[in-house]
Amino acid sequence: MKRHDIQIRDPFVLTLNDRKEYYLYGTTDKNCWNDKGTGFDCYKSADLENWDGPFPVFRPTPDFWADRHFWAPEVYQYKGKYYMFASFKSPNHCRGTQILISSTPDGSFSLHSDGAVTPNDWECLDGTLYIDKKGSPWMIFCREWLQVVDGQMWAMPLGEDLKQAAGNPILLFSASQAKWTKGSVHKLCGKEQTVYVTDGPYLYRTKNGKLLMLWSSGGEHGYAIGIAQSDNGDINGNWTHLDKPLFEKNGGHGMVFKSFDGKVFVSLHSPNNTPMERPCFFEVEEINDELVLKDALI
Repeated sequence: MKRHDIQIRDPFVLTLNDRKEYYLYGTTDKNCWNDKGTGFDCYKSADLENWDGPFPVFRPTPDFWADRHFWAPEVYQYKGKYYMFASFKSPNHCRGTQILISSTPDGSFSLHSDGAVTPNDWECLDGTLYIDKKGSPWMIFCREWLQVVDGQMWAMPLGEDLKQAAGNPILLFSASQAKWTKGSVHKLCGKEQTVYVTDGPYLYRTKNGKLLMLWSSGGEHGYAIGIAQSDNGDINGNWTHLDKPLFEKNGGHGMVFKSFDGKVFVSLHSPNNTPMERPCFFEVEEINDELVLKDALI
């Protein structure tokens, strides 16, 4: 199928140069908001436009703790295995990110961590893997506006085997700190409040060693992607935000990948309306240690 035929949210691309294949993962349930969760599928391509699939990479067992909101899987090569970070929820358990494992990129993925790695009493989502300058793994994740009104971005050290947390989470920033974010009014705790969303963190290091974070929230023109910057080049620095979003046209949840020929792309879904979401790939370039949109695959 063609790229524009794929309905997917939160598209994540894994480039495997040795196989000369791109693997596309994401939220693939047709209605990921209300229906019972089915699982995750992936697609394969040699050119980012023509895709084979879908191939099932995760299906829950009957005793799996979550039954809905199977969201935003990301897959990483780490120490010879493939690890999936994905968010899940059930009526009696807060939303959280669990880690799964497979020996191959096309699954099937099985449970690796013992339940969600994010704090059990927090509503969390969109965990992503980051390896710091010392080679230690971290999970960066969002704490939802549903609990804290002003959505938050947190970082938590992981054990070397990626099975559990290795320390307490640290707060990086809140959504309203960025000038480009726009709040929306929701009824929480019996009263209307202006809330701010944090979604889809992804870490990117520039050629000069600067650490950037792509993340999503509501902007002036709908769902958008902004960029935050660490002042010390690592996760525990002070984070500031570029004034304008990288993408602001009703699409988001971005990540960065390289093509076989070394070009750098941002992957995102657009529009942000179910069931119209499609994967979009925009070429970017580094200018003064910032990412700038260059072109789009259409």
